[in-house]
Amino acid sequence: MSNLVLKQLAPKGYLRAAINLSNFLLVTGQDGDGNPQGVSPDMAKALANKLGVELKLISFNRPGELADAVSEDVWDIGNIANEAERAKSISFSLPYTLIESTYLVRESLNIKNIKNIDQEGIRIAVAERSAYDLWLTQNIKKAKLIRAKSIDESFLIFEENKYEVLAGLRPKLVDDLKKTEDCKILPEAFTFINQCIGSKPGNIEAENFINNFIKNSVENGFVKKLLLKYNVLGKLSVPYN
Repeated sequence: MSNLVLKQLAPKGYLRAAINLSNFLLVTGQDGDGNPQGVSPDMAKALANKLGVELKLISFNRPGELADAVSEDVWDIGNIANEAERAKSISFSLPYTLIESTYLVRESLNIKNIKNIDQEGIRIAVAERSAYDLWLTQNIKKAKLIRAKSIDESFLIFEENKYEVLAGLRPKLVDDLKKTEDCKILPEAFTFINQCIGSKPGNIEAENFINNFIKNSVENGFVKKLLLKYNVLGKLSVPYN
């Protein structure tokens, strides 16, 4: 590993890793000191170990806030989903996990597949600035997107206002389905969320180092071990397997 990689990834002498707390699959709890625990923090810890530096976790309540902070020099890497709008200011690595995004719909609509969603009169509740919200913003032309401040709030407004559709991560929608009536989850995914490690753009050596780290972590089974450790295998999948 070159000194240039260390300079690009740990300019303060330690690795500042931004963690998105709203992703309940990748951040599943806290340790005794209140630090986030889960697949995402453990990936950051493993990368810091690979670099041979200490780790400092920087927590963000929402992914949009994490992405906005890229120019503020508060983090060196950001564990966040790759999305086209975010990629304008963040360099994304290869994915280390994949999450399926789909729809929860009212049975009364008689919607059988995702192709039937984008039509006039359909209101879709969605968590604001989530990766799948950004995808929907670019791809939904006729239906109306109704944004909530969080994933949990998107379900609340879906229920309270009797919206036709709730967009979300399939594992969360499976839980939401138990709390509502006369709804179903569509079998197809409208997109797959690539969970990646983001870094400041223009640092080619750092990008290559992170990509090699992720590739090795997937191939040697480390990522799968983390999914098993936090009981999220099946809710999250390992890429390129």
